[in-house]
Amino acid sequence: MLETLNEIETAALNDLGAINDAPGLESWRIAYIGTKGRMRAVMPMMKDVPKDQKGAVGKRLNEVKTALETAFETKQASLGDSGVAKQSGPMVDMTEPGLVESSNVGRRHIISRVRDELVEIYARMGFDVAQGPELEDDEHNFIKLNIPPAHPARDPIDNFYIDNPNEVETPRMLRSQTSTVQIRTMSKLVADGKQPPIKIVSPGRVYRPDTVDATHSFMFHQIEGLYVDRGVSMADLKTTLLQFAHAYFGDDAEIRLRPSFFPFTEPSAEFDMMIALKPGEDPKWIELGGCGMVDPNVLKACGLDPEEWSGFAFGFGIERIAMGKYGIPDIRMLFENDVRFLQRV
Repeated sequence: MLETLNEIETAALNDLGAINDAPGLESWRIAYIGTKGRMRAVMPMMKDVPKDQKGAVGKRLNEVKTALETAFETKQASLGDSGVAKQSGPMVDMTEPGLVESSNVGRRHIISRVRDELVEIYARMGFDVAQGPELEDDEHNFIKLNIPPAHPARDPIDNFYIDNPNEVETPRMLRSQTSTVQIRTMSKLVADGKQPPIKIVSPGRVYRPDTVDATHSFMFHQIEGLYVDRGVSMADLKTTLLQFAHAYFGDDAEIRLRPSFFPFTEPSAEFDMMIALKPGEDPKWIELGGCGMVDPNVLKACGLDPEEWSGFAFGFGIERIAMGKYGIPDIRMLFENDVRFLQRV
């Protein structure tokens, strides 16, 4: 990893020295420090770095990233007017009215933006992104998550089943939680003959036949987190959630963990944050999701020895986070396609 970082830094600085125009500088930025550049591509390698070396490697990663960004800004400033692409063709009078006058400028939907913001924050903490199917089966949605057959969460009235659960041994359904992705990820790791650590987040849509109101919908988005390794503790979970809250909501963000129960985590907790949903309104505790230590039965179901491995998991509603971040009082506003609302957020 250190050799790779050194090679990237050397190659990038050499290439940057030969650039003398804006198009070349932009191509360099995309190739090295852009969202799909070499620096971003090397970040997933952190998960393979031995624990005793992660501090040194992480420090070097930040040094190289800072060096390249500083060199880019310095080069950009040195080009000055010479770095501006020259006009080709006839001159355009910028004072003339446009052919089509409109103030409606398109933008990405608030849910898509918040999803990407959350993924970016967890990526900086070393979490990779994992995906799973929205059409799931009973085994991944319930059985391997330690939810017994008689559990009320499996009742047909509370799920969107595709197959009749009374007639099919492993009925298909629209997943009711993104926890199914952690089951698939752990099971695939074992099937491939590999071992943890596992550190993933899995954003996606989930479906529950809830009555639609200001805080509930029959389709919404979750982001699930999972970290499995030797010696993972509740302190690691709390630290991760606190770092997330400070990174996304600010250093003064207040959080709390309330004891709770989930079949797939033990111990379990509800994750709350002090949030004001309306301007001028006093903040109050809002539940963002659940979390806890992965239950040993879940690890066993995926082929991992709970005597050797431990882990934590969390699942948050992306709509709830968006509402708290941007002061949105009603979840229905996110899906009504009211242009006035979409322009505001």
